[in-house]
Order: sequence, then structure tokens, then C-alpha cells
Amino acid sequence: MPDFVIYPHVALSVKAMPRAVDAAMLAAGADLLAAAQKVQAYGLAAAHLGLDQPLVVISTSGDTTKREYCLLFNPEILQMSDETDVAPEGSVSMPGIEAPVKRSRWVELAFDDADGQRNTQRFERFVARVAQHEIDQMNGLFFLRRISTVKRDIAIRKFRKSLDG
Repeated sequence: MPDFVIYPHVALSVKAMPRAVDAAMLAAGADLLAAAQKVQAYGLAAAHLGLDQPLVVISTSGDTTKREYCLLFNPEILQMSDETDVAPEGSVSMPGIEAPVKRSRWVELAFDDADGQRNTQRFERFVARVAQHEIDQMNGLFFLRRISTVKRDIAIRKFRKSLDG
């Protein structure tokens, strides 16, 4: 199992600043991809590994048995739909906890590939949700910050209790 940082680790609240794709970012991307493949994650941000790198990996296939991953360097959301859905989300950094989060149904992203070339792509439904979740995390916004204070406090208490017992 990869060594994921556990909530409320400081790495989960740090905004990774965009920069040119370099050897350090490529190495972090390889580590992130390997970690995602090992645990069959729908997505991960470098922050989950304690890294301050502007990159995420997302599964672009809707297939729940086989993941096809895409590394996004310096991703940013260009557009998002006004139509939203609410669905449960969780994090490898807070295992066992899920909370309903409202997200846009589609997003258009800009991102660099491993060669540093800028790309744009539209993602829909579940893949869009995963992309929004991981880009939030890359920007230091843990998913619990997207829910009400009451629901957040309940989730944190439940998580702390799970660690104690």
C-alpha cells in the first residue's frame, strides 16, 4: 500500500503552484500513477503522497473493473456546467469516510502532458467529478470543505473514532 498522508496532514491544505513540467514533476507523476494503479483509485492528487506538485491522475474510463489513467500536469478548469449532481466522495487520506458533494456534470480542462504541451479536454459525469475533486485537492481544498460545517464535523468525528478503535 502506498504511503498516503492522512487528514489533516498539512500537505492536504497546500495549493500547488503551476510551473513548467520538469524531471521532478515527471518523477512525481510516475509515483502518483503507480500509487493509483496499486490501489485502483479513481483519482489522486500529488498532495496525497505529501508532494507539492501541480499534478493529478484521473481514471478516464467509466469501467469499474479496469482503469485507464491520465496524468494531468498543471490542470485547471476552464469551464463547468451549471447543471450539478450530488454524489458521495471520499479520499485515500481519510479512509472509510464518504460525504455527499455537489459537482458540475461536465468540465472543460486545460492541462500539460508529459512533454509540456498544453491540451484541453472535456470530461463528463463521473470522470468530471473525479477531475474536480482532484484539482480541488491539488489547490489545497480537501473535499470536506465542499460540504456543510455540520456534515464536515460529523465526518471528522467519525474518522477520528475510526482511528481510535
